[in-house]
Amino acid sequence: MPVPQLTIYRHDQRHRALITLAGEIGLESAPLLRATLAQCLSDGIRIIDVDLTPVTFCDCSGLNAFLYAAQRTTDAGGILRLHNPPPSLGRILEVTGCGFLLLGLPLWHLSPSLGNVADTAAPALPHRSAPRVPVFSGDAR
Repeated sequence: MPVPQLTIYRHDQRHRALITLAGEIGLESAPLLRATLAQCLSDGIRIIDVDLTPVTFCDCSGLNAFLYAAQRTTDAGGILRLHNPPPSLGRILEVTGCGFLLLGLPLWHLSPSLGNVADTAAPALPHRSAPRVPVFSGDAR
């Protein structure tokens, strides 16, 4: 059985980064993802947008890596947002109810009791001015 592959592209623009993931995020590849997101914070990045369009699968190991990184980013005064999650991650976010932490959903989507709170939109993805070059790629063994 082949080992899942995850390729990570990173494009920085000042204190903002666009991370594009391609492949599968699971138990084997989640540590690679976690290390990449931690490196962004170490490099002074405070706004992290993660494009998941090319991701074919993400399980709870990936969700755990995203939640951990989101908490660390928030603690550092920044923000981490996921964009275009695959259906597998979308289902996990729906079941766990933690999508609002990662997807930038308006607060009024959370519960009827919060309906009067102002809308907070997710930040726009940064413009890609350079070709994507893999930062990390491998079979995550």
